Amino acid sequence: MTTTPSPQATLAPRRLLVIAACAVLAACANPEGLAPSGHPRQLDSVAATRTLAAAAADTASFTAAWPGQDWWRGFGDAQLDALVDEALAGSPDLEIADARVRQAAAQAGLADADRQPSLGARAGISGARLPESLVGSSLGGDFKTSANAMLSASVPFDLWGGKRAAWEAAVGARQASEVDRQAVRLTLSGSVARAYVALGYAYQSLDLARADRERAARLHGLTRQRVSAGLDSQAQLHQAEAAEATADQKLEQASMHVDSARLQLAALLGKGPDRALTIERPRLIAPAQLPLPADLPANLVGRRPDIVAARWRVQASQRAIDSARADFYPNFNLSAYAGLAGRGLGSLVSADGLFALVSPAVSLPVFDGGRLRARLADRNAAQDLAVAQYDKTLVTAFNEVAEQLHVIRSLQRQIDVQQRAIDAARQAWQLATLRYERGVGSYLDALTVQQSLLAAETAQAQLQQQRLDASIALIQALGGGYGDDDHSDAAPPLAAGTPAGSQ
Repeated sequence: MTTTPSPQATLAPRRLLVIAACAVLAACANPEGLAPSGHPRQLDSVAATRTLAAAAADTASFTAAWPGQDWWRGFGDAQLDALVDEALAGSPDLEIADARVRQAAAQAGLADADRQPSLGARAGISGARLPESLVGSSLGGDFKTSANAMLSASVPFDLWGGKRAAWEAAVGARQASEVDRQAVRLTLSGSVARAYVALGYAYQSLDLARADRERAARLHGLTRQRVSAGLDSQAQLHQAEAAEATADQKLEQASMHVDSARLQLAALLGKGPDRALTIERPRLIAPAQLPLPADLPANLVGRRPDIVAARWRVQASQRAIDSARADFYPNFNLSAYAGLAGRGLGSLVSADGLFALVSPAVSLPVFDGGRLRARLADRNAAQDLAVAQYDKTLVTAFNEVAEQLHVIRSLQRQIDVQQRAIDAARQAWQLATLRYERGVGSYLDALTVQQSLLAAETAQAQLQQQRLDASIALIQALGGGYGDDDHSDAAPPLAAGTPAGSQ
């Protein structure tokens, strides 16, 4: 007697199968609850407009055009131009940056290759003699050969855009490394220019030391004549000799500073100490005259390579999160193999040896020990780090520009005041020397005025050097003209809303 199963008995295994499938899906790895917490700071959130506008209005000497990428040529010094070009051509720092660019480009190429179909071919021949005692006389006892030739193809389906996101993240990292190279270029050119200015100041200090030495020698000679005439004592003569010896020491010290500045400049050029011997004395450079556009905050972001690089890294980290999230979802791959196989080379041309295999596959992560969630958490933390570094770079940039503007303004005022002090000290020195020659004034008065004049001249030289150094620092703070001629590395837009991958 045949028993017909009831409908309930038929549905029971199906229900169990559905329940089991639901349980498996519910247990699958999921990205719920994981999202970055950082949000890129918007430009208008950095309160700098009023400060920069006030500094620009108070700095009336800014009259020239915005610095270009070769901003140092605006100083009009051929030797400086040649030194910067030499440094840029042979700097180990730039070579390191170039290597990092090539490495990032190669990594972007690998990420792009993972998205593309692949096709491979292989052929081989093998031979073996199997023992009859193991496989029988039909297969054993003779040396037999087999040959094969096969084509394989694989097509990755990027259903959720994970592979594309990984490629875009690698492209963003490559763009950031290319901008980093421009930042190294700006830093190096600025360092060479500032070292060149320091060398010019060292020579100026040497001139002041020589002038002071001449004044001390003149005062010594006058004192000797007055002692011979019985107008001064030996004590005053010894004081004059001591003052002349002090002037000699300061002259030697100034000469040492010149040699040190030349060696420092040679090191920036990536050359040995002999290169320092061929560096000629710089001519005195007037402080750079730079304008301050009304839309500085917006332009600043497009002109500073460190800010542009930081924005590229934020975008790259966003796409890396998208790539990590895509790993939680089912993926589909298709592989195919086709070829010929036979017992010898001659049998490869036979249609009987033709074989083919098509292998579609669907994969879904179920239990992975938390690996995918840990990876996504790592990418989220990397984005928060990139955002924080971008925010820090942005705020630092505005403050650096404002600081250099205020420094330039203050130094210019100090230079004007110090010039009046020099003029007064020079007139006092001439009058004191004349009075001492005629026996009206004392040696102590002349010596005091001489020291005051040297101090005033030295202070003025330092202020002028600091003023020029601050001008170069302002050029660097403004980005050194980066982005004027080449917009291929322009900073990508940053979304102000929901972080990437959190939707």
